[in-house]
Amino acid sequence: MNRLEQHSTLSRLYALQLEVFPEHEDFLSRRIANSSDEHLVELEHLAQVIARIGEGKLETIARDYAWLTNEMLEEEYYFRRHGTYRLSTFEEAERTVYANAEFMQKYMNGVLFSHLWWGNHSRVIIHFHREFLSRIKQGAHHLEVGPGHGLLLYLAANSPRTGSVTGWDVSATSLRDTRHALEAMGVRKPVTLEAHNIVDAPSGNFDSLTFSEVLEHLEQPRDALKTLRSLLNDGGKIFVHAPVNSPAPDHIYLFREPEEIVEMVRDAGFAIDETVNFPGMDASLERARKLKLTISTIVVGTAI
Repeated sequence: MNRLEQHSTLSRLYALQLEVFPEHEDFLSRRIANSSDEHLVELEHLAQVIARIGEGKLETIARDYAWLTNEMLEEEYYFRRHGTYRLSTFEEAERTVYANAEFMQKYMNGVLFSHLWWGNHSRVIIHFHREFLSRIKQGAHHLEVGPGHGLLLYLAANSPRTGSVTGWDVSATSLRDTRHALEAMGVRKPVTLEAHNIVDAPSGNFDSLTFSEVLEHLEQPRDALKTLRSLLNDGGKIFVHAPVNSPAPDHIYLFREPEEIVEMVRDAGFAIDETVNFPGMDASLERARKLKLTISTIVVGTAI
């Protein structure tokens, strides 16, 4: 029995992905070969969650992942030619991506499967689950701004350490997908989902906060982080995840080095507890820096 066959759900989704996207075989085979036995166990758990969320439409999600991969390649070509992202304003992203319901649905579906097939994405999810949630206070009032596909909010809602869970997003598609994910997983803890833009967010008193893959979508990420600080009680914990050198259809703010993200979080009023970098394509951090490859950067801070 090969290593993949020991993990039934992961193996099933792997076969489905290759069925609709055979051109991806070399990439996916390297992905599995470069994963430790421990990581494959974590991927199997993640695959089980994703399979339940996507039940009845897994083939569509797999096809949308193939579509997203090609969209990302086009953005990567632009980035390599020009050294910048294609878009530079939120208005452009709103017009071309967020206001296009069909595009957004395909995008969100593709991102869902990316958490299996892109090592940097899966490692961020695993770190959030195993490390961050174990450190927040018992009974924490938890907020996620920009829950996207709902995976991180589901993990927070399923954690015995959270007392209440809230999600804010500017996208109706995201809120719908998040609600579907929570219902599919049978989450029993009450979850509040509301449509808010971070630039005019209401007040709040939260003990922990997730802000994953949102900074790069903003024109003024420093201001957003300061707003988030105002939502957290003193001593509250924040989990910030943002990519470096990561072109995408709706990315507008280019972080060129992980240290830029760390500095922004610190300047917003947080003591830095931890910084973790997960390069894409299973590259070393040194190689990713040198070649300006994608790096998924996690910054965990305490509100001071």
